[in-house]
Amino acid sequence: MGDLFPDIKKIQYEGPLSKNPLAFREYDADEIVAGKPMKEHFRFAMSWWHTICASGSDMFGSGTAIRPWDREPHPVKRAKLAADGAFEFMQKLGIEYFCFHDRDIAPEAPTLAETNERLDEVCGYVGDLMKKTGIKLLWGTANLFSHPRYMHGAATSCNADVFAYAAAQVKKAMTLTRDMGGVNYVFWGGREGYETLLNTNMSLELDNLARFLKMATEYAKEIGFTGQLLIEPKPKEPTKHQYDYDVPAVLAFLRKYGLENDFKINLEANHATLAGHTFHHELHIARINGVLGSIDANQGDLFLGWDTDNFPTDVNAATLAMLEVLKNGGIAPGGFNFDAHVRRPSFQDDDLFIAYIVGMDTFAKGLKVAAKLLEEGEIEEFVSKRYASYSAGIGKKIVDGQVGFSDLEAYALRNDQPRNVSGRQEMLEAIVNRYMLNP
Repeated sequence: MGDLFPDIKKIQYEGPLSKNPLAFREYDADEIVAGKPMKEHFRFAMSWWHTICASGSDMFGSGTAIRPWDREPHPVKRAKLAADGAFEFMQKLGIEYFCFHDRDIAPEAPTLAETNERLDEVCGYVGDLMKKTGIKLLWGTANLFSHPRYMHGAATSCNADVFAYAAAQVKKAMTLTRDMGGVNYVFWGGREGYETLLNTNMSLELDNLARFLKMATEYAKEIGFTGQLLIEPKPKEPTKHQYDYDVPAVLAFLRKYGLENDFKINLEANHATLAGHTFHHELHIARINGVLGSIDANQGDLFLGWDTDNFPTDVNAATLAMLEVLKNGGIAPGGFNFDAHVRRPSFQDDDLFIAYIVGMDTFAKGLKVAAKLLEEGEIEEFVSKRYASYSAGIGKKIVDGQVGFSDLEAYALRNDQPRNVSGRQEMLEAIVNRYMLNP
C-alpha cells in the first residue's frame, strides 16, 4: 500500500460510539441504504489540488504543511512521489476516485510542448497506479486561472493568443481524462468574468466563451470521450463577477447558445454560499432542471466572505443535500469530490485523514437521515397536501391550460375570499431535527 504515511493504518468503521479520530463512525462503505451500498451513493473522490498540493499558505503567510513528497527537488520525481502518496492515502481511506487539474498532477515547464511531455510521463505513472489499485478517475480539468497569462481570463480573454493557448490546454487535459478512463470533465471559469465594465466587451466575451465550449464538445466527440461535460458555477473570486454566477445563470447561458443538451452542472457548497444561496437551493434548482451532474463537497464559513473550502461538518446541510441527490435518482456518473482543505494550523499528515473522515461521516449521516425522511414521507405528504388545490377544480384547469384571465376573473368574482393555511416551516424543520437526533 505504500509507506509515505507509515503511522496511519487502513481506516476502519467502528460505529457511532467510537472516539477514535482515525475511524469512521457513520460511513460504512458496504452498508445498504435506500437500496444500494453507501459507497455507490457517494462515489467519494480525493481532490488532488487541496489534498496533495496544498501547503497551508494563504495571502498573509507561507505554507505550514510539508508533505513527504515535498522534499524531492526534481519536479517530475516529486510529482511521481506525490502520486504514490495520493494512492496510499486513498487506499487507506477506502476512496475509489480522484479528481485533478492538469497543473496539479504535473508542474508546468517553460514551454507548452515540454509541459505536455511532463503530463504524459506523470499521467502514465498514475495510470499504472490506477491499474494496480483499481482506483478510478472521476473527472479531470485544466487549470485556466493560476498562470499570469490568464490575468484577463482564458476563453473570455481580450487576447486571442491566450484563447488559443487555453484551447490547447483543454485539448490535452480532455485527451488525458479520456485515456485515464475519466467519466466526467469539468469547466470552472475561474477568471471568466470581469473586474470592471469600463474595459470589458461583455458581449464578445460571452460569445467567445460559448465558442470555446462548443469547440470542446466537438473535440470530445472527435476523440470518443463519452463522459459528462460539467460546468461549475461560482459568482466571484478570483474575479469581481464571474459569468457562471449560479445555476440559473449557467442555465440561461447554455440555453441562449444552444448548449443546454451538452452540459450538466458540478455544484460546490461554498460557491452557493458566495452566491447568497444555500447548497440545498442550488441542488434543487439543478435537479428540477435535469442538470445535476456532480458535487464538490465542502462548506464555507458564514462569517468570512471568501471561498474558505472547509471540510463539511454540518449534518443538517448534508441531509438536505442528500434529499436532493436521492430524489435525483443518484449522482452517477458524477460523485462527491472533497474540494476542501485542512485549516492552515492543521499541518500534520494525520489531519488530512481526520478531515476526510469527518467529511465522509457527515454525508453518511445525512444520507441515512434523508433516506429515512423519504421512506416515512412526512414532508412529501405535507408538500403534496399544500398544493392539492392544483389537482382539482380551478387549479387543475390552470395547470392544464384550460383557462385565461377572463375565466379566472369570473371565478374570483364568485370566490373573492381565498382562505390560506399555514406553511408550517418550523414544524417541518422540527421533523428534520427529529430524524437527525432520533434516526
